[in-house]
Amino acid sequence: MTQPIGTSPRRPADSASAKARDIASRVGSGGRVCFMLPTHERERGRMVKETPKESAFEGERIAKAIARAGLCSRRDAERLIGEGRVKLNGKVLRSPAVNVKPSDDVRIDGQPLPQKEESRLWRYHKPAGLVTSHKDPEGRRTVFDALREQLPRVISIGRLDINTEGLLLLTNDGELARLLELPATGWVRRYRVRAYGKPDPAALAKLAAGLTIEGIHYGPIEATLDKAQGDNAWLNIAIREGKNREVKKICEHLGLTVNRLIRIAFGPFQLGDLERGGISEVPAKVLAEQLGRKVTVPERGPKHRRDKAEQRQKPERKTRA
Repeated sequence: MTQPIGTSPRRPADSASAKARDIASRVGSGGRVCFMLPTHERERGRMVKETPKESAFEGERIAKAIARAGLCSRRDAERLIGEGRVKLNGKVLRSPAVNVKPSDDVRIDGQPLPQKEESRLWRYHKPAGLVTSHKDPEGRRTVFDALREQLPRVISIGRLDINTEGLLLLTNDGELARLLELPATGWVRRYRVRAYGKPDPAALAKLAAGLTIEGIHYGPIEATLDKAQGDNAWLNIAIREGKNREVKKICEHLGLTVNRLIRIAFGPFQLGDLERGGISEVPAKVLAEQLGRKVTVPERGPKHRRDKAEQRQKPERKTRA
């Protein structure tokens, strides 16, 4: 099976590493299929190399506790608090600067905060025409509308424009989403870009030094010309920051008009041959390794154990000579 060429992440800032260790301690069992970088690339770019300590739920900020429960990101949790929709032990909160313990009663819109879940991550091949938002004011169909019957309550790690295709990472852990979105995490986003116009290889090479467009500075950008097809050209572009419409603005700055944009990798996770509209969970062990910790994946209950027992009872297949 052929996999696309990806990239390895650089070592992140210490703050991102600390969050990674915390999330790694919560990773549980997951799916089976994930396209990854070669082993040497993953080893070189592993987010955290030291052995992490177990994190404790007691005494953490309430917005973080809400995010860890999988309801929303920490930023959205802070917004809910500001709107007066969160109660702590029967009292409406007005500030997120509050620590909570497992024994505290946290409610959002009158509903109790669910127990924190194991951190899980999915790869999704987003087709063009879907909005990456839980609610669209214009009534357009969203990614979450398309996946409502297949997944639990999830949030996206970053966004893709309505006409952008390709890899979108989804998680049930708001804190994990926030971590992987941070520029400090250093995970490279790779795109295949079809654009109208004739790219100048020299201009593409200069992007490695970064550039400023309309007062907004963009960091180093990897851009290469793949091939030309008539009036269009295919480019490979890699960015680290993921600012709003960054790839399209960069191309416009070079006199190119993007008419197709496909994200093929986000850090070590790749689109691979995941079919359009397809969803695949990242194995828990893989996720834990990328967050800096190897864990023993717990079994998922009686049915899982029965399945395992049945597999052990099956006779071994004879190997053909």
